[in-house]
Amino acid sequence: MNLKQVDVWFVTGSQHLYGDETLKQVAEHSKEIAKALSGSKQIPVNVVFKPVLTTPEEITRLCIEANTTQNCIGLITWMHTFSPAKMWIAGLSALQKPFVHLHTQYNRDIPWSDIDMDFMNLNQSAHGGREFGFIGTRMRRNRKVIVGFWQDKDVLCSLETWMRSACAWHDSQGAKIARFGDNMREVAVTEGDKVEAQIRLGYSVNGFGMGDLVAAVNEVSDKEIDQLISVYKDSYDLVKELHQGGSQNQALKDAAKIELGMRKFLENGGFKAFTTTFEDLHGLTQLPGLAVQRLMADGYGFGAEGDWKTAALVRAMKVMGAGLKGGTSFMEDYTYHLDPKSMKVLGAHMLEVCESIAEGKPNLKIYPLSIGGKNDPPRLVFNVKTGPALNATMIDLGHRFRMIVNTVDVVPLGAPLPRLPVARVMWTPKPDLKIAAAAWILAGGAHHTGFSQAITAEHLEDYANMANIEFLLIDENTKLSEFKKELRWNDVYYYLEKGI
Repeated sequence: MNLKQVDVWFVTGSQHLYGDETLKQVAEHSKEIAKALSGSKQIPVNVVFKPVLTTPEEITRLCIEANTTQNCIGLITWMHTFSPAKMWIAGLSALQKPFVHLHTQYNRDIPWSDIDMDFMNLNQSAHGGREFGFIGTRMRRNRKVIVGFWQDKDVLCSLETWMRSACAWHDSQGAKIARFGDNMREVAVTEGDKVEAQIRLGYSVNGFGMGDLVAAVNEVSDKEIDQLISVYKDSYDLVKELHQGGSQNQALKDAAKIELGMRKFLENGGFKAFTTTFEDLHGLTQLPGLAVQRLMADGYGFGAEGDWKTAALVRAMKVMGAGLKGGTSFMEDYTYHLDPKSMKVLGAHMLEVCESIAEGKPNLKIYPLSIGGKNDPPRLVFNVKTGPALNATMIDLGHRFRMIVNTVDVVPLGAPLPRLPVARVMWTPKPDLKIAAAAWILAGGAHHTGFSQAITAEHLEDYANMANIEFLLIDENTKLSEFKKELRWNDVYYYLEKGI
């Protein structure tokens, strides 16, 4: 995922009141800032200067052009001078791309001995930004506001975060998610309104019978299988049973065949995420495990047991984290360590944990799965590097979507796990397990999550803001009594937001 393939437009507001000379300076300053941002190592996308906007017609044309320009993912808006906000009404009404309000000014410091009225007329961001802010609020337009000098590190970091979220939002629009089989039977939280998701979040979810996937798998040649197994040998430490002549070598060939068939199906269909379920494996020799792990490592989103919301979320998180240290994976809170001195969560899944979060070279092993009624599948087994991370979930409450994020610290395992046949990670939730788990459950959080050591809660909050969906954060500052109030207040707000 090369985020430099997309653009953010740098848009400056002004007016003709100040004369041509002032407008020339505004344009020069805007070009300089846009060029500096685009060339910054901190900024992941191209920043494109756009001519200074001084009339309602110019603003509206630009916003419509942004909507129809494929590689434009959003706008940075800056009011260098005072830009009367009624000029922005038609444009902001038409604008479908996200925008961030950069509340900065060209100069960092006041030139104490030289400041005069010409300087004041040119550098009016302090109140020009407030005028623009009013119309955004009056029109109830979701946007991020970043305040500070445009060269400062914290401003660049906030811009980078917003841009990464905008990339994920852009990637979601028109994205296709393949659902191999249906939902795990009788499970509630992984279900949801796929039509509303397409309206609200931009991606489509469509189901495919296992026969469609099996047909693609059966087209794979022996030569392709042998080539992929060579990749496995170069990439992972294989147990002897999986090597040529080993007792489980056929299982590895079957896994490679499934990966190749699934990859071709997804590539030919232009899918960005997918789901499977162990309750629908007709025609496959084993539950796809190794295939899912490796496809996630290549950027695909994934959700187990038909969980399309998590598949879409994992994909979005992978786009946000493109090029950053750390990885992102489908995850599940599996079991607890409830020692009162140090309560922890052991995260894992049956098979499907992405190798992007692995500490060191994964082991390729084979164990009985004891679920699904198929042959034992090979899978990558590894631990995860310690450090800060987060878990995120997306749920459908029937009348709205809610995103819940819990920040965590990945900690060392308490002891080796020689008999646990899956990739695993142990974390301490913030502020602690008792409060975090209670808050998560009260909020209706799912047992499936997107787990990431690459992105922060701010990335996901920006994404939720672009999607106009509810966002709840559980972190070191969470107090359960206040969190319960937030849940109640949010219920009132989101019911009223839709109108009577």
